[in-house]
Amino acid sequence: MTSVGIVGASGFTGAELLRLCAQHPSFDVKLATGDSQAGSRVTDLYPSLAAAYGGMTFAPYDPTALDGLDLVFLGLPHGASQGVVPELRGRVGKIVDLAADFRLEDPGLYPTWYGEAHGEPDLLAEFTYGLPELFRMQIQGAADVAAPGCYPTTATLALAPLLQHGLVEPDGIVVDAASGVSGAGRPPKPNTTFCTVDEDFTAYGLMTHRHTPEIEQALSKVADTSVQVLFTPHLAPMNRGILATCYARPTEPGITTSQLLDVLHQAWRGEPFVVVTDRPPSTKATLGSNVVHVTAVADPRTGWVVALAALDNLVKGASGQAVQCANLMIGLPEATGLPTTGLYP
Repeated sequence: MTSVGIVGASGFTGAELLRLCAQHPSFDVKLATGDSQAGSRVTDLYPSLAAAYGGMTFAPYDPTALDGLDLVFLGLPHGASQGVVPELRGRVGKIVDLAADFRLEDPGLYPTWYGEAHGEPDLLAEFTYGLPELFRMQIQGAADVAAPGCYPTTATLALAPLLQHGLVEPDGIVVDAASGVSGAGRPPKPNTTFCTVDEDFTAYGLMTHRHTPEIEQALSKVADTSVQVLFTPHLAPMNRGILATCYARPTEPGITTSQLLDVLHQAWRGEPFVVVTDRPPSTKATLGSNVVHVTAVADPRTGWVVALAALDNLVKGASGQAVQCANLMIGLPEATGLPTTGLYP
């Protein structure tokens, strides 16, 4: 068995990690920390976890309590992992960080997009970007992995094959994406209360959303050229899910929907967590699964290519992808313990 610790287990991504680890045949959760909930029972906050964690309480964070664990997941708010990682490296076997602290390779991007300088810039190069469908070889055997954000995962998996095959231009890409409210985290906020979100649909982070450079970084790597993205996120009145609609200009006239779908099928053939569909993807179809649904269409009238993807932001967009990376890191089959079918209705 692989001994597991979850730091920041009281948040939504932490709870999802607890759920996934409970059904994982090789993971044994030894410690779940949650400073804001320290001393309270896991099941008091998340009754859905009662059958697996009936006797567990959230512990205060103490790095010495994690000594010797094989694997530690960090489900902390942005900025917090920078203070935790330096004291965990060398104490634990593997680290998977679900926050954005170690996703960007260029430390100079953090002041622009996150509002402050990176506290541990020398450690950025130690982390592998954890999007298995594109960077599987780098993740295998890695000691430290930064799991991608939910929006970047959705947009990147929709667009990457089209850029790799030179079917769309690398600049002027527009990504419109909508997320469920769980993407904002568990702590209550004025803009995420039921009365604010219900019967509403709103854009936010206009021109400044911090996932923009992450999307550009991932797509630039696979395209082997600089990619420019205009990203606009939206908050939708649903608990879970992301739907990304991505617009790009074709590199040549006459590109057809059939060509686009052929490239997607070729790129994602054999991938257990990518479904290529000829119909518009649905967030409901991915609910509770570690699967992303993708498609693409060409519009001969306007000349645009539209690529779409949907996923569950807490599974493939966060905790499920973190487990997928962890499986690769410790040498397990990649799909171990991860759901491939969604919940419906």
